[in-house]
Amino acid sequence: MNQTGRSRALALNDNRIMRFLFLAGIFLMALTGFGQMPIYKRYYMADIPGFGWLANFYTTRYVHYLGAALLLALLSYFLFDYFFLRRNNLKVTRTGYLRIMLLAGIVITGIFFVVKNFPVHYFSHEFIIILNLSHLGFVMGFLFVSLYCLIFKKRWTAIR
Repeated sequence: MNQTGRSRALALNDNRIMRFLFLAGIFLMALTGFGQMPIYKRYYMADIPGFGWLANFYTTRYVHYLGAALLLALLSYFLFDYFFLRRNNLKVTRTGYLRIMLLAGIVITGIFFVVKNFPVHYFSHEFIIILNLSHLGFVMGFLFVSLYCLIFKKRWTAIR
């Protein structure tokens, strides 16, 4: 195997690891995000062995924050990778732009949630309700669009 083939194989392997981390992060964020609502205890899902931690609000909150940090790091990696290394070879598809916009909405509303939890900031009750519904809407939209893209094999990027 020549040097170019070896570096290409390493790049593909690196991409698989990042893809796995991204999917694991999305799964973790969805699992703990829905755990912020008391559905796991209410519907006895927390009684399944190994899932008891999902009924604890503070545990799911901190795991959600750790997942958010992982997801932000991965999104930063993907952005820098695209803009500095792959922009000339790849173009973002329409479904890729849609998923990027939905992820941006999730990140922005998530940042507002973090700011809301600081004791020095006060948001009105109406704004918090709008924030909750918009965050949930962005998440559900992202999950449904991702399911559509998985079923119909739509990719984030295409070769130029």
